[in-house]
Amino acid sequence: MSSLREQMGTGDKRNAVIADACQVLDAEVADKGGLSGIAIKGAYKIVQGIRPGFVKDTVNNLLDDFLDAVDPVYQEAASKKVPAGAYLQQNSGRVAQALLAVTDARAARVDNAMIKKTYEKMRGMAEKQVEGAAPRLATLLEKHAAPTT
Repeated sequence: MSSLREQMGTGDKRNAVIADACQVLDAEVADKGGLSGIAIKGAYKIVQGIRPGFVKDTVNNLLDDFLDAVDPVYQEAASKKVPAGAYLQQNSGRVAQALLAVTDARAARVDNAMIKKTYEKMRGMAEKQVEGAAPRLATLLEKHAAPTT
């Protein structure tokens, strides 16, 4: 089966994935509650305030690496002939670690002190939050990737 990057990494499909990923991010942040929710919403507001379109540009810049990080799970789903979204949810911890490895590497190279500081503050709770986003990420994957069944 072709890779996620091959399927979703170019043209109109890429633009649609980026738009949907931004919607997933907005929805995940909006759904957060309690003290951690206040912290996440505050951090997201800081990131959004860096410049117009910053979140979309960041998703675009990370997309190829994200697609490569999730591709092994997608390929396993295809080899087992199970729905990719359900398989992603079953492997949410592994997917979270793979996606966070991408953002950790990128954050280590960031020059903007405000972005770096915000990321470092939020990193401790990130794995749980990314795992919690698995249902929406699964929906995004099912919408844009070729069926695995």
